[in-house]
Amino acid sequence: MKTRFLLLLVAMLACTLTEAQALQSRFGGSVAADNDAAFVSKTRGQSGPGVVYVFGRDNATGDWVERQRLEASDAGDKADRFGAAMVREGNMLFIGATGSDGQRGAVYVFTLEDGAWNQSAKIVADGGEEHRFGSKLAARGNRLLVSATGASSAEGAVYVFELDAESGSWAEHAVLRGSDTGSDANTESLRAWRTGRAAVVGFGAALALGEHTAVITAPAYGDSVLVYSHDPESDTWSLSGELGVEGLEDRHLFGYALEMQDNEIFVSAPRSDDNQGSVFIFEMDTDSREWQQSGHLSGYTNTGRLRMLGSALKLHDGNLWIGAFRDNQGSGSVYRYNRDVETNRWMGVSAVLPAEAVAEGAPSLGLGSALDISGTVAVLGAPFADYGAGKAYIFEHVDGQWMEKAAVIDELEGIPSVMGGEVTCEDGEAKSFGCSDVDMLSFLSVTDLGGGRGVEVNDLWGWTDPETGKEWALIGRIDGMSMVDVSDPYNPVFVGNLPKTAVSPASTWRDIKVYKDHAFIVADGAGEHGMQVFDLRQLRGVEDPPVTFEVSAHYTGIASAHNIVINEDTGFAFAVGSRAGGETCGGGLHMIDIRDPLQPTFAGCFADNETGRRGTGYSHDAQCVNYHGPDTEHIGKEICFGANETALSISDVSDKENPVKLSNATYPNYGYSHQGWLTEDHRFFYMNDELDELQGSVDGTRTMIWDVSDLDDPQLAKEHISENKASDHNLYIVDELMYQSNYQSGLRVLDISDRENPVEVGYFDTVPYGENVPSFGGSWSNYPFFQSGIIIVTSGNEGMFILQKRNVDT
Repeated sequence: MKTRFLLLLVAMLACTLTEAQALQSRFGGSVAADNDAAFVSKTRGQSGPGVVYVFGRDNATGDWVERQRLEASDAGDKADRFGAAMVREGNMLFIGATGSDGQRGAVYVFTLEDGAWNQSAKIVADGGEEHRFGSKLAARGNRLLVSATGASSAEGAVYVFELDAESGSWAEHAVLRGSDTGSDANTESLRAWRTGRAAVVGFGAALALGEHTAVITAPAYGDSVLVYSHDPESDTWSLSGELGVEGLEDRHLFGYALEMQDNEIFVSAPRSDDNQGSVFIFEMDTDSREWQQSGHLSGYTNTGRLRMLGSALKLHDGNLWIGAFRDNQGSGSVYRYNRDVETNRWMGVSAVLPAEAVAEGAPSLGLGSALDISGTVAVLGAPFADYGAGKAYIFEHVDGQWMEKAAVIDELEGIPSVMGGEVTCEDGEAKSFGCSDVDMLSFLSVTDLGGGRGVEVNDLWGWTDPETGKEWALIGRIDGMSMVDVSDPYNPVFVGNLPKTAVSPASTWRDIKVYKDHAFIVADGAGEHGMQVFDLRQLRGVEDPPVTFEVSAHYTGIASAHNIVINEDTGFAFAVGSRAGGETCGGGLHMIDIRDPLQPTFAGCFADNETGRRGTGYSHDAQCVNYHGPDTEHIGKEICFGANETALSISDVSDKENPVKLSNATYPNYGYSHQGWLTEDHRFFYMNDELDELQGSVDGTRTMIWDVSDLDDPQLAKEHISENKASDHNLYIVDELMYQSNYQSGLRVLDISDRENPVEVGYFDTVPYGENVPSFGGSWSNYPFFQSGIIIVTSGNEGMFILQKRNVDT
């Protein structure tokens, strides 16, 4: 479940800038400005090519409104990452599209003509797939630098293009590389310069361009910022210097962002000084012609310590604008460092912040991840805003002050809900969804489930009202839980909303289970969320839905937890993956007595310290049952089967004060032991691994089939490898059928009557775009336990599906 917008933050903290490119996929991940326009990219939506939105002033009102949407002329329906980088120079706008043509990449040139931006050229370079030409751009006059961070097996390269004034075409002038591979003119000088040092992996991840100087960085190695000089007489480029700061470690991300003017170069290191961040200033010594450090702007102001200063840089009117995307308690900040023109000294700093960033309880915005200024217009990107959907803020310089003028967003995407009657799977398709022997009864979009902009759904569970017989779907959202009446599966009704715990942030991971007509809800990475308890009987007779409810009870013995497991036969719940507060039990089983649902009480801990990535017994998910399988020694005991990151863990928790480890077992090439479910005879346990497909250690979606007929000695009976390539997620078993939610490939139904040889007998692909490759996004979970035979399925960006497998006796 390592996915969604929270991972963008992780990417920004990683040791390479290339990992942070995930930011660019959100609206506001890349921006550009001129005096009359603001450009904001969204490199990838739910499907199709990237888009750059052009905003301009309304002549009548002065408000900022959308004027144009720019796309590559040859984009088609492919994800081309158009807008991965942008730079404006004069009346030209350069837009990188790193996913174009099999990730070879391209740069599209748009020219302003009669008030509109029109594509005037496409620039490409020789290179294979995953070249990622267009990753970063820098322009000055008729010269353009283009990085291809995937070139030469990710060593990277930077191309120099120049505009032929007569023909109006862009011609490749030179190729600069960060290693001793290739045959370019700079190779020998670079080899001499960096003798005995590692290749500069990711060369070109940040660029700056002067009149005859190119500055290029490779943050995968952290300390690599190289300066190239252009000789006008010979018209050649050569390596002329390397910038560095003594004592600065690689992890400080020296070279994360660059700026240049005249004989000054500005280099950020946003993780220096204990993640406060710094910007180092270098000047050319006129005598030695070497670059020497001349200044240092720190992540400290009179308001205290900043966070990650240097996530973006922009020089404007002699002053330096610096982004600090983790500042301001996570909402981000942009600071304007002021320089005295006469003394050339840096005199002070002021913040340029939208009202949303300074409001009480400001949300995570990622403000300062991207910024650009031109004339009297500044554009600040905030790709974390609205739960990762992204936003951009436009400022104007008015009466000596920078004033917020607009907050702009893109058009809300989403597949429209489908209701009113069954959509039969015919010829492998139900509407736009791929399928086989599984029909769609209805579909509710995230929006129609109460989700706002950027909200996604995650886990789910079901409840059947014993009084009315109605079936209900309980759908986790990153900001709460939706309660949907599915008793008429062709016309589901969104009846109620239970918001997240007020003090907790939004969470990608929310989990729900049911006991005695009460729902129990936990969330991971959610601070002091605790366990919410909601009396589902309140859903009877709701008028004027949807209604927003309050919790019926709140258990604070845990803070964040990844999953909640309930054994309905005993009335005990087991919070797993607990962290961030309370009794975490090492991330293992935090046992809770819920026999009185509104008075949950702590009952004990269990953790198998031989399992888990940190040896604490962390359990990602589990199933706890009153055992009735073939191992006669343990019949009638309460047994838990845990997917513990690295292994299967089996424990006897009958005595909550004295739980007993029975066994654990691992398997080849594990990536992340994620979740599993028992056959109804308790003889086999089917378990998935979330990361093995992503790591390339298996050829297709893999399911581990454990023979647990001896609980003290479980045996891996077989590994089932599907022809599909998608990453697997939650699976459940009813009778002889296994229902797998496998992210991009959706719901997969397998016949397991031959326990060691599952056969796929139906599927419904909940993601009608892209390929079924190892990745996150798509079907999170399913609930196949309703007596009616309907199957409810969640799919992150899409919403909730109500499906039915053909030829199943209900």
